[in-house]
Amino acid sequence: MPIRTATRVELLREIPLFAHCSKKELAEIARVAEEVEVEEGDVLIREGTPGHDFYVVVEGALDVVKDGRGRVDVVGPEDFVGELALLSRRPRNATVTAATPASLLRIGDADFVALLDRMPLLWLKVAGALADRVAADEYLRS
Repeated sequence: MPIRTATRVELLREIPLFAHCSKKELAEIARVAEEVEVEEGDVLIREGTPGHDFYVVVEGALDVVKDGRGRVDVVGPEDFVGELALLSRRPRNATVTAATPASLLRIGDADFVALLDRMPLLWLKVAGALADRVAADEYLRS
């Protein structure tokens, strides 16, 4: 059954990247989000490849593997993966595989960039949240 727009908005509101967005901005992001169903073992993201998609987990779980070291994280409902590559155009820093069958929202880079072009204030909010995340990651590594 399709996910209602109001439910999509609520899911997106929980994502730190979109935490400062208005309800209208979240509704626009929800509009470009595509519902995706994956099976256990499906690879969503492969480390080292270009990033073109950002995923929000609606149901299920995803394994995150980095540098072939084995699982470094498991993400579940209301978690997300792929946000840095969505905006940075840098290669993926991990491989993400469905640990269980999962329902996801996928936001493609072309749709998201077009949305940012139409809503410049959204770009400022997302860039600020992305900068906060990168700064926090750098702090934890030092």
